[in-house]
Amino acid sequence: MEMIELDGQAGGGQLLRTALSLSLCTGIGFTMQHIRAKRPRPGLLRQHLTAVGAAATVGQARVDGAELGATTLRFEPGSVVAGEYRFATGTAGSTTLVLQTVLPALWRCDAPSRLRLEGGTHNPMAPSADFLADTYLPALRHIGVDAALTLEKHGFYPAGGGVVHATVEPAGSLRQCTFDARGELLSIEAVALMSALSGSIGRRELAVLGERLGLPEAAMRLQRVQPAIGPGNTVLVRVRHAGHVETFAGHGERGVMAEQIAERLANEVREYLDADAHVGEHLADQLLLPMALAGGGAFTTTTVSDHLRSNAALIEKFLPVEIAWQQQAAHSWRVTVSP
Repeated sequence: MEMIELDGQAGGGQLLRTALSLSLCTGIGFTMQHIRAKRPRPGLLRQHLTAVGAAATVGQARVDGAELGATTLRFEPGSVVAGEYRFATGTAGSTTLVLQTVLPALWRCDAPSRLRLEGGTHNPMAPSADFLADTYLPALRHIGVDAALTLEKHGFYPAGGGVVHATVEPAGSLRQCTFDARGELLSIEAVALMSALSGSIGRRELAVLGERLGLPEAAMRLQRVQPAIGPGNTVLVRVRHAGHVETFAGHGERGVMAEQIAERLANEVREYLDADAHVGEHLADQLLLPMALAGGGAFTTTTVSDHLRSNAALIEKFLPVEIAWQQQAAHSWRVTVSP
Protein backbone atom coordinates (compact mmCIF):
# COMPACT_ATOMS: atom_id res chain seq x y z
CA MET A 1 0.00 0.00 0.00
CA GLU A 2 1.18 3.48 -0.87
CA MET A 3 1.87 5.54 2.26
CA ILE A 4 2.64 9.24 2.66
CA GLU A 5 4.11 11.19 5.58
CA LEU A 6 2.18 14.21 6.81
CA ASP A 7 2.99 16.96 9.30
CA GLY A 8 -0.02 18.15 11.30
CA GLN A 9 1.54 21.07 13.15
CA ALA A 10 0.48 23.61 10.52
CA GLY A 11 -3.19 23.24 11.48
CA GLY A 12 -5.75 21.70 13.79
CA GLY A 13 -8.15 18.83 13.55
CA GLN A 14 -9.20 19.80 10.05
CA LEU A 15 -5.93 18.52 8.61
CA LEU A 16 -6.46 15.14 10.23
CA ARG A 17 -10.07 14.93 9.03
CA THR A 18 -9.07 15.87 5.48
CA ALA A 19 -6.34 13.24 5.51
CA LEU A 20 -8.79 10.60 6.73
CA SER A 21 -11.32 11.51 4.04
CA LEU A 22 -8.77 11.48 1.23
CA SER A 23 -7.17 8.28 2.45
CA LEU A 24 -10.54 6.52 2.25
CA CYS A 25 -11.24 7.98 -1.20
CA THR A 26 -7.82 7.28 -2.74
CA GLY A 27 -6.70 4.12 -0.94
CA ILE A 28 -3.48 5.90 0.07
CA GLY A 29 -2.42 5.38 3.67
CA PHE A 30 -0.70 8.01 5.80
CA THR A 31 1.23 8.67 8.94
CA MET A 32 0.60 12.09 10.50
CA GLN A 33 2.98 13.49 13.09
CA HIS A 34 2.74 16.58 15.32
CA ILE A 35 -1.08 16.44 15.30
CA ARG A 36 -2.47 19.76 16.60
CA ALA A 37 1.01 20.49 17.95
CA LYS A 38 0.44 24.24 18.28
CA ARG A 39 -2.93 23.99 20.03
CA PRO A 40 -3.27 24.66 23.79
CA ARG A 41 -4.12 20.96 24.21
CA PRO A 42 -2.02 19.18 21.55
CA GLY A 43 -2.85 15.78 20.15
CA LEU A 44 -6.08 13.89 19.66
CA LEU A 45 -9.14 14.92 21.65
CA ARG A 46 -12.25 12.80 21.99
CA GLN A 47 -14.01 14.25 18.95
CA HIS A 48 -10.90 13.57 16.83
CA LEU A 49 -10.85 9.99 18.07
CA THR A 50 -14.51 9.66 17.09
CA ALA A 51 -13.67 10.87 13.57
CA VAL A 52 -10.76 8.41 13.35
CA GLY A 53 -12.98 5.59 14.60
CA ALA A 54 -15.73 6.51 12.14
CA ALA A 55 -13.29 6.57 9.22
CA ALA A 56 -11.80 3.25 10.31
CA THR A 57 -15.24 1.68 10.59
CA VAL A 58 -16.66 2.73 7.22
CA GLY A 59 -13.33 2.06 5.51
CA GLN A 60 -12.33 -1.15 7.32
CA ALA A 61 -8.99 0.50 8.09
CA ARG A 62 -6.03 -0.45 10.25
CA VAL A 63 -5.11 2.27 12.72
CA ASP A 64 -2.16 2.71 15.06
CA GLY A 65 -1.91 5.49 17.64
CA ALA A 66 -5.61 6.29 18.14
CA GLU A 67 -5.31 7.31 21.78
CA LEU A 68 -6.34 10.39 23.72
CA GLY A 69 -3.55 12.99 23.50
CA ALA A 70 -1.59 11.11 20.81
CA THR A 71 0.31 13.32 18.37
CA THR A 72 1.14 10.60 15.81
CA LEU A 73 -1.33 8.44 13.90
CA ARG A 74 -0.94 5.76 11.23
CA PHE A 75 -3.96 5.01 9.03
CA GLU A 76 -4.17 2.23 6.42
CA PRO A 77 -7.52 2.25 4.59
CA GLY A 78 -9.39 -0.82 3.40
CA SER A 79 -12.61 -1.04 1.37
CA VAL A 80 -15.33 1.50 2.11
CA VAL A 81 -18.69 -0.12 2.88
CA ALA A 82 -22.06 1.63 2.71
CA GLY A 83 -24.55 0.87 5.47
CA GLU A 84 -26.17 2.09 8.67
CA TYR A 85 -23.79 3.60 11.22
CA ARG A 86 -23.97 5.17 14.67
CA PHE A 87 -21.15 7.31 16.02
CA ALA A 88 -21.10 9.08 19.40
CA THR A 89 -18.43 11.45 20.70
CA GLY A 90 -19.46 10.97 24.34
CA THR A 91 -18.97 14.74 24.82
CA ALA A 92 -20.05 17.98 23.15
CA GLY A 93 -17.54 17.19 20.37
CA SER A 94 -18.97 18.10 17.00
CA THR A 95 -21.22 15.64 15.19
CA THR A 96 -20.89 17.68 12.00
CA LEU A 97 -17.11 17.31 11.83
CA VAL A 98 -17.42 13.53 12.18
CA LEU A 99 -19.99 13.50 9.39
CA GLN A 100 -17.79 15.61 7.10
CA THR A 101 -14.94 13.14 7.65
CA VAL A 102 -16.80 10.10 6.30
CA LEU A 103 -19.17 11.80 3.85
CA PRO A 104 -16.85 11.83 0.79
CA ALA A 105 -16.07 8.13 1.12
CA LEU A 106 -19.74 7.20 1.51
CA TRP A 107 -20.98 9.17 -1.48
CA ARG A 108 -18.51 7.18 -3.63
CA CYS A 109 -20.19 3.90 -2.64
CA ASP A 110 -22.71 2.14 -4.89
CA ALA A 111 -25.40 1.96 -2.17
CA PRO A 112 -26.93 4.52 0.22
CA SER A 113 -25.86 4.99 3.84
CA ARG A 114 -27.66 6.21 6.94
CA LEU A 115 -25.89 7.67 9.96
CA ARG A 116 -26.86 8.61 13.49
CA LEU A 117 -24.38 10.96 15.16
CA GLU A 118 -24.50 11.93 18.83
CA GLY A 119 -22.71 14.78 20.57
CA GLY A 120 -22.49 18.51 19.93
CA THR A 121 -24.58 20.14 17.21
CA HIS A 122 -23.99 23.83 18.01
CA ASN A 123 -20.63 24.70 19.52
CA PRO A 124 -17.67 26.98 18.81
CA MET A 125 -14.90 25.91 16.42
CA ALA A 126 -17.21 23.70 14.34
CA PRO A 127 -19.92 24.19 11.72
CA SER A 128 -23.40 24.03 13.20
CA ALA A 129 -25.98 21.47 12.13
CA ASP A 130 -27.89 24.37 10.57
CA PHE A 131 -24.83 25.35 8.52
CA LEU A 132 -24.53 21.84 7.12
CA ALA A 133 -28.24 21.52 6.34
CA ASP A 134 -28.77 25.00 4.88
CA THR A 135 -25.39 25.90 3.34
CA TYR A 136 -22.87 23.06 2.99
CA LEU A 137 -25.05 20.23 1.67
CA PRO A 138 -26.97 22.46 -0.80
CA ALA A 139 -23.61 23.62 -2.21
CA LEU A 140 -22.54 19.98 -2.58
CA ARG A 141 -25.72 19.22 -4.53
CA HIS A 142 -24.45 21.49 -7.30
CA ILE A 143 -21.36 19.28 -7.48
CA GLY A 144 -23.48 16.12 -7.62
CA VAL A 145 -23.66 14.96 -4.00
CA ASP A 146 -27.09 13.87 -2.71
CA ALA A 147 -26.98 13.98 1.08
CA ALA A 148 -29.37 15.29 3.73
CA LEU A 149 -29.18 16.14 7.42
CA THR A 150 -31.97 16.28 9.99
CA LEU A 151 -31.61 17.54 13.56
CA GLU A 152 -33.35 15.42 16.19
CA LYS A 153 -31.95 17.04 19.32
CA HIS A 154 -29.75 20.09 19.94
CA GLY A 155 -26.44 19.63 21.73
CA PHE A 156 -24.56 22.63 23.14
CA TYR A 157 -21.14 22.92 24.77
CA PRO A 158 -20.33 21.57 27.35
CA ALA A 159 -23.24 19.14 27.90
CA GLY A 160 -23.56 17.78 24.37
CA GLY A 161 -26.37 15.26 24.07
CA GLY A 162 -27.39 16.28 20.56
CA VAL A 163 -28.49 13.90 17.80
CA VAL A 164 -28.41 14.34 14.03
CA HIS A 165 -29.34 11.91 11.28
CA ALA A 166 -27.75 11.90 7.83
CA THR A 167 -28.51 10.07 4.61
CA VAL A 168 -25.95 9.73 1.81
CA GLU A 169 -26.83 8.53 -1.68
CA PRO A 170 -24.34 7.22 -4.29
CA ALA A 171 -23.02 10.25 -6.19
CA GLY A 172 -21.59 8.75 -9.34
CA SER A 173 -19.53 11.27 -11.32
CA LEU A 174 -19.11 14.67 -9.66
CA ARG A 175 -19.51 17.89 -11.63
CA GLN A 176 -16.94 20.67 -11.82
CA CYS A 177 -18.75 23.81 -10.65
CA THR A 178 -18.08 27.51 -10.37
CA PHE A 179 -19.57 29.49 -7.48
CA ASP A 180 -19.06 33.16 -8.31
CA ALA A 181 -22.51 34.79 -8.58
CA ARG A 182 -24.72 34.53 -5.52
CA GLY A 183 -27.49 36.54 -7.17
CA GLU A 184 -30.08 38.92 -5.76
CA LEU A 185 -30.45 39.25 -1.98
CA LEU A 186 -33.82 37.71 -1.06
CA SER A 187 -33.92 37.69 2.74
CA ILE A 188 -32.02 37.79 6.03
CA GLU A 189 -33.36 36.10 9.15
CA ALA A 190 -32.02 35.64 12.67
CA VAL A 191 -32.83 32.92 15.21
CA ALA A 192 -31.66 32.85 18.83
CA LEU A 193 -31.53 29.30 20.23
CA MET A 194 -31.88 29.14 24.01
CA SER A 195 -31.40 26.10 26.23
CA ALA A 196 -31.91 26.38 30.02
CA LEU A 197 -31.05 30.10 29.94
CA SER A 198 -33.09 33.27 30.27
CA GLY A 199 -34.87 34.32 27.10
CA SER A 200 -33.69 37.88 27.76
CA ILE A 201 -30.23 36.85 26.50
CA GLY A 202 -31.60 35.90 23.11
CA ARG A 203 -33.80 38.98 22.91
CA ARG A 204 -30.77 41.20 23.54
CA GLU A 205 -28.84 39.39 20.79
CA LEU A 206 -31.71 39.77 18.36
CA ALA A 207 -32.07 43.48 19.20
CA VAL A 208 -28.45 44.11 18.19
CA LEU A 209 -28.76 42.06 15.01
CA GLY A 210 -32.01 43.78 14.11
CA GLU A 211 -30.40 47.21 14.43
CA ARG A 212 -27.12 46.32 12.69
CA LEU A 213 -28.69 44.37 9.81
CA GLY A 214 -31.93 46.31 9.46
CA LEU A 215 -34.16 43.34 10.24
CA PRO A 216 -37.91 43.67 10.85
CA GLU A 217 -39.52 41.88 13.80
CA ALA A 218 -40.92 39.22 11.47
CA ALA A 219 -37.37 38.23 10.47
CA MET A 220 -36.24 37.52 14.05
CA ARG A 221 -37.24 34.60 16.25
CA LEU A 222 -36.46 33.29 19.73
CA GLN A 223 -36.50 29.49 19.92
CA ARG A 224 -36.42 27.59 23.19
CA VAL A 225 -34.74 24.19 22.91
CA GLN A 226 -36.67 21.32 24.47
CA PRO A 227 -35.69 19.15 26.18
CA ALA A 228 -32.95 21.32 27.66
CA ILE A 229 -30.05 18.95 28.39
CA GLY A 230 -27.81 21.78 29.60
CA PRO A 231 -27.33 25.54 29.28
CA GLY A 232 -26.58 26.76 25.79
CA ASN A 233 -27.08 29.65 23.41
CA THR A 234 -26.45 29.95 19.69
CA VAL A 235 -27.67 32.79 17.51
CA LEU A 236 -27.97 32.08 13.77
CA VAL A 237 -28.22 34.42 10.80
CA ARG A 238 -29.29 33.02 7.41
CA VAL A 239 -28.54 35.20 4.40
CA ARG A 240 -30.49 33.99 1.38
CA HIS A 241 -29.48 35.07 -2.12
CA ALA A 242 -31.06 33.78 -5.32
CA GLY A 243 -28.17 31.39 -5.89
CA HIS A 244 -26.89 30.62 -2.40
CA VAL A 245 -27.75 30.52 1.31
CA GLU A 246 -25.00 31.41 3.77
CA THR A 247 -25.46 30.55 7.46
CA PHE A 248 -23.58 32.38 10.23
CA ALA A 249 -23.46 31.44 13.92
CA GLY A 250 -22.44 33.10 17.16
CA HIS A 251 -22.20 31.17 20.41
CA GLY A 252 -22.84 32.42 23.91
CA GLU A 253 -19.82 32.41 26.23
CA ARG A 254 -19.63 32.58 29.99
CA GLY A 255 -18.62 36.10 31.02
CA VAL A 256 -19.27 37.63 27.57
CA MET A 257 -22.26 39.93 27.17
CA ALA A 258 -24.99 38.96 24.74
CA GLU A 259 -24.49 42.24 22.91
CA GLN A 260 -20.84 41.39 22.24
CA ILE A 261 -21.76 37.99 20.79
CA ALA A 262 -24.29 39.64 18.49
CA GLU A 263 -21.93 42.46 17.48
CA ARG A 264 -19.24 39.97 16.41
CA LEU A 265 -21.79 38.02 14.42
CA ALA A 266 -23.20 41.15 12.81
CA ASN A 267 -19.70 42.21 11.75
CA GLU A 268 -19.16 38.84 10.07
CA VAL A 269 -22.47 39.06 8.25
CA ARG A 270 -21.90 42.66 7.18
CA GLU A 271 -18.46 41.81 5.78
CA TYR A 272 -20.05 39.08 3.67
CA LEU A 273 -22.90 41.31 2.48
CA ASP A 274 -20.51 44.12 1.56
CA ALA A 275 -18.15 41.83 -0.34
CA ASP A 276 -18.47 40.76 -3.95
CA ALA A 277 -18.05 37.09 -3.09
CA HIS A 278 -20.24 34.00 -3.43
CA VAL A 279 -19.32 31.96 -0.34
CA GLY A 280 -18.27 32.82 3.19
CA GLU A 281 -14.95 32.03 4.85
CA HIS A 282 -15.99 28.75 6.47
CA LEU A 283 -17.69 27.24 3.42
CA ALA A 284 -14.61 28.17 1.39
CA ASP A 285 -12.47 25.93 3.61
CA GLN A 286 -14.87 23.04 3.13
CA LEU A 287 -15.47 23.28 -0.63
CA LEU A 288 -11.86 22.50 -1.50
CA LEU A 289 -12.04 18.75 -0.85
CA PRO A 290 -15.22 17.97 -2.86
CA MET A 291 -14.01 20.20 -5.69
CA ALA A 292 -10.66 18.42 -5.73
CA LEU A 293 -12.44 15.04 -5.85
CA ALA A 294 -14.50 16.38 -8.76
CA GLY A 295 -11.26 17.24 -10.57
CA GLY A 296 -11.70 21.01 -10.54
CA GLY A 297 -13.87 24.01 -9.84
CA ALA A 298 -13.75 27.60 -8.62
CA PHE A 299 -15.42 29.98 -6.20
CA THR A 300 -15.16 33.51 -4.89
CA THR A 301 -14.91 34.10 -1.16
CA THR A 302 -14.36 36.88 1.36
CA THR A 303 -10.92 35.83 2.58
CA VAL A 304 -8.27 33.15 2.21
CA SER A 305 -7.89 31.81 5.74
CA ASP A 306 -4.99 29.88 7.24
CA HIS A 307 -7.33 26.88 7.34
CA LEU A 308 -7.84 27.11 3.58
CA ARG A 309 -4.13 27.43 2.87
CA SER A 310 -3.10 24.46 5.02
CA ASN A 311 -6.00 22.35 3.75
CA ALA A 312 -5.05 23.10 0.15
CA ALA A 313 -1.45 22.01 0.71
CA LEU A 314 -2.61 18.70 2.22
CA ILE A 315 -5.12 17.99 -0.57
CA GLU A 316 -2.38 18.45 -3.17
CA LYS A 317 -0.40 15.64 -1.50
CA PHE A 318 -3.21 13.14 -2.17
CA LEU A 319 -4.72 14.29 -5.47
CA PRO A 320 -3.32 15.50 -8.82
CA VAL A 321 -4.77 19.00 -8.52
CA GLU A 322 -3.41 22.49 -8.04
CA ILE A 323 -5.20 24.95 -5.78
CA ALA A 324 -4.54 28.65 -6.25
CA TRP A 325 -6.08 31.95 -5.18
CA GLN A 326 -5.96 35.53 -6.32
CA GLN A 327 -7.28 38.63 -4.62
CA GLN A 328 -9.83 40.57 -6.67
CA ALA A 329 -10.86 43.30 -4.20
CA ALA A 330 -10.47 44.21 -0.53
CA HIS A 331 -12.81 41.40 0.59
CA SER A 332 -12.99 39.20 -2.48
CA TRP A 333 -10.73 36.33 -3.55
CA ARG A 334 -11.09 33.86 -6.40
CA VAL A 335 -10.01 30.31 -5.53
CA THR A 336 -9.46 27.78 -8.32
CA VAL A 337 -8.96 24.01 -8.24
CA SER A 338 -7.32 22.78 -11.44
CA PRO A 339 -6.21 19.32 -12.65
